[in-house]
Amino acid sequence: MRFDIISVLPDLLQSPFAHSILQRAQKKGIAEIVVHNLRDYSTSKQKSVDDYPYGGGSGMVMTIPPFAACIEKLKSEREYDEVIFMSPDGETLNQAIANQLSGKQNIIILCGHYKGIDQRIRDIYVTREISIGDYVLSGGELPAAVLVDAVVRLIPGVLSDETSALSDSFQDGLLDAPVYTRPADWNGHKVPDILLSGNTPEIEKWRFEQAVERTRARRPDLLDE
Repeated sequence: MRFDIISVLPDLLQSPFAHSILQRAQKKGIAEIVVHNLRDYSTSKQKSVDDYPYGGGSGMVMTIPPFAACIEKLKSEREYDEVIFMSPDGETLNQAIANQLSGKQNIIILCGHYKGIDQRIRDIYVTREISIGDYVLSGGELPAAVLVDAVVRLIPGVLSDETSALSDSFQDGLLDAPVYTRPADWNGHKVPDILLSGNTPEIEKWRFEQAVERTRARRPDLLDE
């Protein structure tokens, strides 16, 4: 699976993609993550990528030509399943979206800055807009890193234990049950006896009940859905 990320601050994404699961996925050749510097596609002498908004108002708007040039170049090299714009007014990222995107082959992700990007880029090129929450960040790089991480970990072969992702919170519409490891007794705080019983059906029943209870207490909206 390939991600092409278009950013005005490509260095900001070096660390998130160079460690842990994302690094492992790239070394295995399962995922390819390429970050493109938007300024490389600017034709102005100053390599600017923004201008004042028509109609007045505060802030600057990212211009059409650099984005269009980069997107067109990428599209001339391969077909893309999605062109995603990370935007606070997009659909909120959830596990279902991550699952869906993990089945794609090639994705372009646009990272905005300033007041946003010219609406015509969104109208002409963008196929999907995704938000990571109801708040505004300085740019789309961190949301892009979140999206890529959420998707890549679901691709078969990325995690050492491929069943691990299937038991994550939200995969079945519930939060995950509490988890424990050694020691079984730490300063009088003990692991629930059921987890030490070896009775797999009863353990699975307990985990489901705990997941429902935790979801009801912390995210009752998920049960409504």
